[in-house]
Amino acid sequence: MIRTFCHGAALSVFLVLAGQGWAEEPVDTAQLIIRNQIAAFLNNDAATAYSFASPAIQEKFLNQNLFFDMVRRAYQPVFRPGNIAFGRSRVEGDQIIQDVLITGPDGKDWTAVYQLVRQPDGAYRINGVQILQSAPGPAI
Repeated sequence: MIRTFCHGAALSVFLVLAGQGWAEEPVDTAQLIIRNQIAAFLNNDAATAYSFASPAIQEKFLNQNLFFDMVRRAYQPVFRPGNIAFGRSRVEGDQIIQDVLITGPDGKDWTAVYQLVRQPDGAYRINGVQILQSAPGPAI
């Protein structure tokens, strides 16, 4: 019983830290943040999706509903993805650039280029996403 409690407590601490974007490697952190934001979109959880946006993005969209509506209208492949796979990534100073290969709800393949920026507290937040239609190739 105590052993189960300790394992459960350790898992809970790990999940809390992972949810805050505190993985050991910046690229792992970026991918976790992106996965969590996409999961929030799929669960219609505007508050959680908005929480992964950088302060600069939050200044442009003053509340979670404006942000959520913008993503729903302008970023359908991110808002309702089919399959996703992580592509190239690079770390440039306090930024991480992460390519995400996405099959959109229309069945077309897209590349979402995420830019994440390290905040003063050390956490990374999504500072922008550029969506590019992928050239025909193998399905994701």
